[in-house]
Amino acid sequence: MTTSNDLWSDELDALVAAPEYHELLLENDRVRVVRTRIPPGYRTPVHTHRWPGALHIVSWSHYVRRDDKDIILVDSRTVDAFKNPAEFTWSAALPPHSLENVGDTELHVISVEVKD
Repeated sequence: MTTSNDLWSDELDALVAAPEYHELLLENDRVRVVRTRIPPGYRTPVHTHRWPGALHIVSWSHYVRRDDKDIILVDSRTVDAFKNPAEFTWSAALPPHSLENVGDTELHVISVEVKD
């Protein structure tokens, strides 16, 4: 079965397109564990997250997520749920996007991506 995330270019994978912000911690045929660290004021290159996963928010900072056409998809400062974000959450697979840390602290997330 082909899904939309199978069509995303391998070059857009977070570890390839934005390696200065994403670090592989563990990978096998079932999961991939990735550490994401984005300092305040920095914006990642456009990249994808091919698989959905459980996220552990190690340190929080507000962010703006844009699609590959630079259209704002999410500004966390305007989302009530992000006023007191959970330490653990779930994320769907993410199509091509960039993430800008617009807060005052590092955004540090460990994701356990579940492979299909």
